[in-house]
Amino acid sequence: MENNEKKRILSMYQCTGTFTLGNYLGALRNHIRFQDEGYQCVYALADLHAITVRQEPANLRKYTLEAYAFLLAMGLDLDKTIFFIQSHVPEHSQLAWVLNCYTQFGELSRMTQFKDKSAKHADNINAGLFTYPCLMAADILLYQADYVPVGADQKQHVEIARDIAERFNGLYSPTFTVPEPIIPQHGARVMSLQNPLSKMSKSDENQNGNISVLDDPDTIMRKFKRAVTDSESCVRYAEEKPGVKNLMEIYSCITGKAMDEIEKEFEGKGYGDFKPAVAEAVIGELRPIQERFRELLADKGYLRGCCRENAEKAHAIAQRTLSKVMKKVGYLPL
Repeated sequence: MENNEKKRILSMYQCTGTFTLGNYLGALRNHIRFQDEGYQCVYALADLHAITVRQEPANLRKYTLEAYAFLLAMGLDLDKTIFFIQSHVPEHSQLAWVLNCYTQFGELSRMTQFKDKSAKHADNINAGLFTYPCLMAADILLYQADYVPVGADQKQHVEIARDIAERFNGLYSPTFTVPEPIIPQHGARVMSLQNPLSKMSKSDENQNGNISVLDDPDTIMRKFKRAVTDSESCVRYAEEKPGVKNLMEIYSCITGKAMDEIEKEFEGKGYGDFKPAVAEAVIGELRPIQERFRELLADKGYLRGCCRENAEKAHAIAQRTLSKVMKKVGYLPL
């Protein structure tokens, strides 16, 4: 195991489709902050995981580069953070195979994501979908990550990585850092604008419920004006008002205002004033990021250079871990 002065954080991001406002407020903004809070951050786009569901190759390449550009546009600093594309570092696949052989069938069959995706893609229940937790564990363990930021509903992913690491360490002596999940204190659990009892998702059948981080101002305003609220027409934070509660949490997350401040701001006003105000806050938050995103995407040579350079940095760390694993398992050195 490695001893670093700085604690290391590892996070992987989906690279299919555009990030939602929920992704941005719930996780991405916090992850950018980690780089300025004394952590060593290792972030990647999980394109290997993406093909457990059939992808259009041209779209996968397009979305991966766009996702890379978007995180840079948000303020990810490559002088402070390693940010690479998973498939550019072959050690992920190599370690995943070894970990497959140290993971029990029953452990994998209990993973909720396998059950959920199998139900959604009944015509393509492939082996990769079943064994993806081993690849996910490899993602984490290769970099001797101390912490993995996750949502409260994703702790299972880190728990199986911990189990695999402890099993391997017990058999062969300490090899992997056993990671801890961290649930960031700041951030919103953003719900659908059309069904405020469900999380905002880019796969939402009703696209009026989902704000893309690349939506133009007119689209953002239109979607917020159509957001589901209630008949009370009163801006009040209450569990029995899920639509209004969701909008208030979005507004609070962007403006930093407490719920009682928001209630006072819109006291005596209806949703006709409140919804556009939330939309304007979101538009103002996303505008500079969208502008920087377009600048970066126009310079694909720069983006590809960043990808290469950061893959080399990631490889240097990953190879040290993989070499230890290969020796302990008993493979003949090259």
